[in-house]
Amino acid sequence: MHTYELNGNFYEIVSDDDCFVYDDIKEYFTEYFNKFDYIFGDFVGDKVRLKGFYESNNKNVKKFNDIKFLEEYKKDYCNYGAKTFLLKKVSKK
Repeated sequence: MHTYELNGNFYEIVSDDDCFVYDDIKEYFTEYFNKFDYIFGDFVGDKVRLKGFYESNNKNVKKFNDIKFLEEYKKDYCNYGAKTFLLKKVSKK
């Protein structure tokens, strides 16, 4: 599996609706996202929205950012049929 470096962390693609373009995503990826175990992205028009999620056992997890609630988040906050991707952190800075 291919890994991508974003702000010194390395991520693998867990799922992709054929919309992940590394050069486009890295422009939106700020240090804010370094703390999360997963980064979810969805496209609204031609803009990407990013949201961080934690593993369920992470000490910082809350219901709104627990990865086990990703499907609920997609249903409640993403446009129907939106292109999405999910990255998982595989190594840290």
